[in-house]
Amino acid sequence: MGKQFAVAVPPQKWIKKGERVLMPNYARFPLVFTEGSGSILLSADNTPYLDFVSGIAVNSLGHCNKTLVNAICKQANTLLHISNLYYNIPQIELAEWLTEHSFADQAFFCNSGAEANEAAIKLARLFAKTINPQRFEIISAENSFHGRTLATLAATGQKKHQKGFEPLPKGFKHVPFDDAQAIEKAITPKTAAIFLEPIQGEGGVKIPKSNYLAEVRKLCDKNNLLLIFDEVQTGMGRTGTLFAYEQSGITPDIMTLAKGLGGGFPIGAMLATKKISTVFTPGKHASTFGGNPLACSAANAVTQQMTPVFLKRTQGAGQYLLKKLVLMQSQTGLIKEVRGAGLLVGIDLLVPALEVMKKAHNKGLLLSRTSENTLRMTPPLTVSRKEIDQAVSILKEVLGVKA
Repeated sequence: MGKQFAVAVPPQKWIKKGERVLMPNYARFPLVFTEGSGSILLSADNTPYLDFVSGIAVNSLGHCNKTLVNAICKQANTLLHISNLYYNIPQIELAEWLTEHSFADQAFFCNSGAEANEAAIKLARLFAKTINPQRFEIISAENSFHGRTLATLAATGQKKHQKGFEPLPKGFKHVPFDDAQAIEKAITPKTAAIFLEPIQGEGGVKIPKSNYLAEVRKLCDKNNLLLIFDEVQTGMGRTGTLFAYEQSGITPDIMTLAKGLGGGFPIGAMLATKKISTVFTPGKHASTFGGNPLACSAANAVTQQMTPVFLKRTQGAGQYLLKKLVLMQSQTGLIKEVRGAGLLVGIDLLVPALEVMKKAHNKGLLLSRTSENTLRMTPPLTVSRKEIDQAVSILKEVLGVKA
């Protein structure tokens, strides 16, 4: 940790100011953080917390990773922004790396996962109309989450997020997740694409059957439909491979990324094959800030560290965490199920998740939840086994598991 926050700052002072000037759209916990290093966050009153939230799967390299920080500082001293009226080298380098390491041929950059998904929806509709002008509908899954813009909200298969924003944009159908037959029944002559998360993150870390995505790929090929994967949460090593789709043995036509791509710096990306992306002609879509030199330099620093050795280590850490949690499940009657892929883990509880989170906070552990009874763990991909042991130990205490 640095020295600039050696003197404790009264958090309540800032919380009161925040409540006055910030809109009340977040249910914030009474915590104010001022500093971070690796898997540790330091609060304003100098209390350390083990961070198993990572900005909701964003801080993939942990807090204040030196390579990432140095890349941002270097670029900030060189060139911040020029707009997409011109080329910039960090953007080209990032697009080159992403396409070389995925199925895609070309990339579009924006600032968030919702923006990336919005771009994917527009690209899919635009391309589908070259096949059949009547095509515009997109099939997505129940319990999915694709963003907060009106179109991505319409694609999201959770009524609780849509309530109050009606009427939503038309053209979206929702079917049960992990059910290829339901998708097949929902396909009509108006269908343009199938839009799925390979693993539902906000939906509770729901992992489909091993053949599900392959079956959906076959349906798309049979009906000449596009397959879009939302890898905003699962991409960039989170599930143990660079992209979650790699574990399915098939490839999508379009993929979206954000969260871990920038390691903490806002950036989103939409990738596609050239056959599809060529319909994005000048004027069809744009982003003023998307792909600016600073954001792309940050992402380039992240990609440099996504080596096979790094990903293998992430797989090992994820397996270690899952094994520890499954053992804990056998030691308490408060855990219904544990699911995970890499360092994306969901824990279904028989008690309210919020209560568990608050108790964990009191013991120095940060967790998130996806529903009333589901905890989520998304620690930095750099988390150590010692830190995993510490997190599991705290959760055991909270759940009353005896050593």
